[in-house]
Amino acid sequence: MCPQNEISFPDSTVNCWIEVILPLALPIVYTYHVPPHLISEVKIGCRAEVVFGKNKRYSGIIKSILNTAPQFPTKPILSVIDDTSILFSVQLKFWDWIASYYMCSLGEVMAAALPTNFKLNSETILIYNDDIDDDFSSLNGDEFLVAEALLIRKQLQLVEIQQILQHTNIYVIIKSLIDKNICFIWEQLNEKYKPKKESFVTLDAAYENPESLEALFADWSGAPKQMNLLLAFLHLQKTNGEVIQSELLKKANASAAQLNALKEKKILVVEKRNINRIVTKEKNIFIDFELSELQSNALVQLSKVFDEKNICLLHGVTGSGKTLLYIKMIEQFIKKDKQVLYLLPEIALTSQIIRRLQIHFGGHVAIYHSKFNDQERVELWNKVKNNEVNVLLGARSALFLPFQNLGLIVVDEEHDASYKQQDPAPRYNARDAAIYYASLFGAKVLLGSGTPSLESYQNALQGKYGLVSLKERFGGIKMPLIEVVNTRQAALQGKVTISDSLKEMILQTIEKKKQVILFQNRRGYNPYLICGTCGFIPQCNHCDVSLTLHKYSNKLHCHYCGSTYPKLVTCVACGTNKWVEKNFGTEKIEEELETDFPQYRIARMDVDSIRGKTAHDTLIQQFEQQRIDILVGTQMVVKGLDFESVGLVGILDADGLLSFADFRVNERAFQLMEQVSGRAGRKGEQGKVIIQAINVKHPIIELVKQHDYLQFFKLEIENRKTFFYPPFSRLILLTLKHKQIETVEQGASHLANSLRIDFKDGVIGPAKPVIGRLRNQYIMEIMLKLPKDIKSINHAKMAIVHHINLMLAEKQFKTILVIVNVDPV
Repeated sequence: MCPQNEISFPDSTVNCWIEVILPLALPIVYTYHVPPHLISEVKIGCRAEVVFGKNKRYSGIIKSILNTAPQFPTKPILSVIDDTSILFSVQLKFWDWIASYYMCSLGEVMAAALPTNFKLNSETILIYNDDIDDDFSSLNGDEFLVAEALLIRKQLQLVEIQQILQHTNIYVIIKSLIDKNICFIWEQLNEKYKPKKESFVTLDAAYENPESLEALFADWSGAPKQMNLLLAFLHLQKTNGEVIQSELLKKANASAAQLNALKEKKILVVEKRNINRIVTKEKNIFIDFELSELQSNALVQLSKVFDEKNICLLHGVTGSGKTLLYIKMIEQFIKKDKQVLYLLPEIALTSQIIRRLQIHFGGHVAIYHSKFNDQERVELWNKVKNNEVNVLLGARSALFLPFQNLGLIVVDEEHDASYKQQDPAPRYNARDAAIYYASLFGAKVLLGSGTPSLESYQNALQGKYGLVSLKERFGGIKMPLIEVVNTRQAALQGKVTISDSLKEMILQTIEKKKQVILFQNRRGYNPYLICGTCGFIPQCNHCDVSLTLHKYSNKLHCHYCGSTYPKLVTCVACGTNKWVEKNFGTEKIEEELETDFPQYRIARMDVDSIRGKTAHDTLIQQFEQQRIDILVGTQMVVKGLDFESVGLVGILDADGLLSFADFRVNERAFQLMEQVSGRAGRKGEQGKVIIQAINVKHPIIELVKQHDYLQFFKLEIENRKTFFYPPFSRLILLTLKHKQIETVEQGASHLANSLRIDFKDGVIGPAKPVIGRLRNQYIMEIMLKLPKDIKSINHAKMAIVHHINLMLAEKQFKTILVIVNVDPV
């Protein structure tokens, strides 16, 4: 169990200072003086209201308490916002490690970790100056409207001024009013979180005993509709216990006026109460399944590993029943009164897993991810902090929740690249961070995958992690049979979307009352258009990427900056209209399926079709209930979803997976193809997989056909060793961005030459990435290959920061943005 925030409060007669983390990308934490009247309120982990800069107010986290005066002047804090800490000292240690290891600021970690509603900011308010008279004759029309409103209201927020003037360009008017001494500005810190309130209806105390209520009905003189409303209230009170106003009015088909009449007669009372936004079920443990012999042996092995080590890799082939072992392990830790964190790489997975866990653990389980609104996040944060949640299921951001009794972290699909945060900082890998976070509690970590990352499997083979294997599918079901279809001829004819043999297999599969999943890792209709006359390809005005045609909007979209453009009718280069559509995305596949199989129910799962908090869950449930025959999608359909009736999986473009310029390309391609293949034939008869490819003899495709992870590992680990790539080295990627290409190229060359003084041949680049411009920013990259020992890494990080600062100190390079990415994926 983690330690509480234990501090000894200084005597209120002595001076006291605190270090405060602000939610900003600042290189250090700032020290503030604590006024004597606030010293007793100061606690580590509480928020303090401070002024940063001239007059901007922020809420910062109190990191430490100092009794020794710093060697520089300090500002006083304005207030202590919280009565109790909103996080524990163990979380602050975790923040320190994240900031240090991933080379970012504590403020950036704070901004990522805390729910938005904990990060208070200042709000500008205009205050009327009571010392002047109300002669507004010298003001123009807009100034008069604002001044008159201020005279009446005494204060206005900027948004209210925008509403009064009906336009957003208000700052000139505000400046004029301030200059004329009509008003002045006040900065107020606002608490964004507000408890959710609901109106509850109760009987007035005079009618709580049956005799009084009986007399009321006997002497009733009110309107019949009021009587119906009262009867509906009594019925709901008997069945539900508590009566919510909105439910009562709906049941009685009554109006608010009728309810108000009963309030005025002092028959009913309406009061607002705080309620939970997150509805929880009754807590229970209900395990209604038996493990197979292989699973039982694996569970015994897991327990033995955890007796000796804190980390274990569970390598189980797809469909082997790893989730059942997770459930058994979770049961053990709940019974020990420990908290469990269950991490998943994608929000899309959480809906299916949460239903399974709630069947077995009821209200012990809660879920946390980015689709929650800000108010819900605060409530769940507090539930975890107060130890009201035993099992928390979530994506990578759940790692920052304030656990105080953590016993187990399950990292499902541990190989998945989605565990790595890309932008903004901190650019952390949730799998690796989870291992450190667990160590602060002495907790266990269970990494699970059918296709483990090379780093994790190497750590297991070297004894750093324990290793438990499940080599067969649950129930003795065979791994799916894989057939590779050569699409070279079809590609030459421009017909490569769905091959004839795959279409035939789709028909056969659905006739057997089975379902089909088709995987294409490109969304949109056509990834790009090309002019058939001159070869012109429409590109984004802000990025060096081709535009993707989306049929649903009939526009060209940039998948990097989000810009959209009208679909081109004529070529801007040569004026012809002979457009050729190249490659295919999920939209085009969906259209072709609807043409070829109009009698079947077809759905698409990608980020364009899945919007809203419940959209993932709705589509997954429809597929589970066999209300969809064919599901086409991107990586969303790959990651760990469990469907009983999938008989066929089609991988439509294996060559596309194997064509990226990245040292992990073979690993990513093997994992994606093996994982998507694993969706077929999980229950009942053996499933089938069709892989469409031009390079059918590629060694990775051959290994996927054989479901041979161990042979893949041996092949790939030798390549990594030869070229000194992870897991034999550490990588740090430096990305430089600037709006002028000459500046960023010169800056990158200057930085690379400077780095070579310390790192010699360990510096690769600078080089222009595949996409050399994004959002009007030109990009250059420098890669550093470093030895793995901790001392060398820590020394290297300090040297990297030093060299970056030297470059930014040069006048011509000071506006370059440098992004540091430790362990890029």
